[in-house]
Amino acid sequence: MSWASRKAASLDFFGAMYPVYVRGQAYLALHQGAQAAMEFQKIIDHREIVISDPVGALAHLQLGRAYLMAGDQARAKAAYSDFLSLWKAADSSIPVLQQARLEYARLD
Repeated sequence: MSWASRKAASLDFFGAMYPVYVRGQAYLALHQGAQAAMEFQKIIDHREIVISDPVGALAHLQLGRAYLMAGDQARAKAAYSDFLSLWKAADSSIPVLQQARLEYARLD
């Protein structure tokens, strides 16, 4: 399969995990960290679907927040670290990246 064919095929999945992401966000809003973590982990477990979808990277950040809410600081720190690693070359002025860095720094 050519690069163009693979790229076109990957676009069919864009947004495919968005309902799972929104469900995870809803659990966070309800302060149900463990349930939220399960939803965000589903996204991470399906990297092949979200490879070009921003939800794929953001799931790592939200997983960190969910673990923190659930009281698991070690796993939260690992999830934040994964997110920051994925976004290491991102524009440092992006608000979600700035917020993630602040939250990560507070974990120490």
